[in-house]
Amino acid sequence: MKCLRCGYCCLKLVVPIIIDPDKEISEENTLVLVGDGTICPHLRGNKPGEYSCSIHDHEKFKLTPCYAHTQIEHRDTPCRMGVYIMKSQKQDENE
Repeated sequence: MKCLRCGYCCLKLVVPIIIDPDKEISEENTLVLVGDGTICPHLRGNKPGEYSCSIHDHEKFKLTPCYAHTQIEHRDTPCRMGVYIMKSQKQDENE
């Protein structure tokens, strides 16, 4: 799945995240975001389509639920939720 950097996953999904990627993954080093719009501490940016993850290139990122998040389509298929969010944002800007 190709992430479109819409920010939806980091703001609206219930997901456990690693707090400090330089430490071991443990209960003490995990934070559960409840999908209420609380911003992931690793999320950078403030506009759908321009968000990025500050730990995306860290070696432990591959051990996180964020890395495992996917959809059924082929790996290079744009994220369906991202397409929806980006299309909705464009419509809002045009109104």
